[in-house]
Amino acid sequence: MRRREFIAGLGGVAVLPQIARAQQRDRVRRIGVLEGFIESDPLNTASLRETFQELSRLGWETGRNLQIDQRWANGNVDQLPALAKELVALKPDVLLSVSSMATLALQRETRVIPIVFTVVGDPVGWGFAESLARPGGNITGFVNFEEILMGKLLTLLKEIAPRVKRVAVFLNPDAAPDRGAYYVDQVEASARSLALDPVIAEVHTEADLVRAIGSLGREQDGLIIIPNLFVYNRRDLIADLAMRGNVPTALAGPDFAKFGGLIDYGPDFPEMYRRAGSYLDRILRGAHPSDLPVELPSKWHLVINLKTAKALGLTVPASLLAFADEVIE
Repeated sequence: MRRREFIAGLGGVAVLPQIARAQQRDRVRRIGVLEGFIESDPLNTASLRETFQELSRLGWETGRNLQIDQRWANGNVDQLPALAKELVALKPDVLLSVSSMATLALQRETRVIPIVFTVVGDPVGWGFAESLARPGGNITGFVNFEEILMGKLLTLLKEIAPRVKRVAVFLNPDAAPDRGAYYVDQVEASARSLALDPVIAEVHTEADLVRAIGSLGREQDGLIIIPNLFVYNRRDLIADLAMRGNVPTALAGPDFAKFGGLIDYGPDFPEMYRRAGSYLDRILRGAHPSDLPVELPSKWHLVINLKTAKALGLTVPASLLAFADEVIE
């Protein structure tokens, strides 16, 4: 063999591993997304866009090395099992679930494919994780509810509506593990510390909403909403009923004040979805969900509807207005 040919041959051998690595890096990966909320809601689509933008920033581009399959339940819990089955049948590299019920539907379909969740309140109670620090299975993600939230929400309501002595808390026990014990315990402990009388109201249907809010309306009544798929998709109805019943109401989540509610306070949804994108990236690069701790919210967002406060005859303290991230006038 001539020397030039021999050197060329060595060069070819050296290049092969580099080509193989490039091909591996650009291999199309697949993400399945199961969204429990309504696709037409701008907050939901904008938040999910944050996940995709984070993936893009980290080098994942649809059409080149990434394919994303989305399924939206649009608030219909009964559709989630079939949609979960569809996604798992596509054999994605990783799944993203939005809401507790969506995560539950995916968990029932696979204990192998990695799952990253968002908007889940009690992952240990649901059985998604053994603990926050060590999930232990194929599921990890980002919670939207932690113990300090209920106390903070009740404190905010009390500051704006000091007349409130009794506070009703809406809860759907069928949409929470152990019939909502995780939330009930927090409600009762926080209410006692503020000298409030807590009333747990079970809400399953719109008729339940109308009846429960209609039973309030006394001068000393307030209302706290723990969101789930059913309640979250009816924020406008709840805000309207509360206003007509003269009931100051706070929701533990976003975009309630924009519908006319008095207060919404909770984690920054776009930030939470953005962080989910970083977990998807790490799993696509070889990390296992059991090694990624379930994370608590890193940013909180408070919105006060000053117009609603005035309509209810309430004066919002200046210090609270200064603290709010947004004031609707």
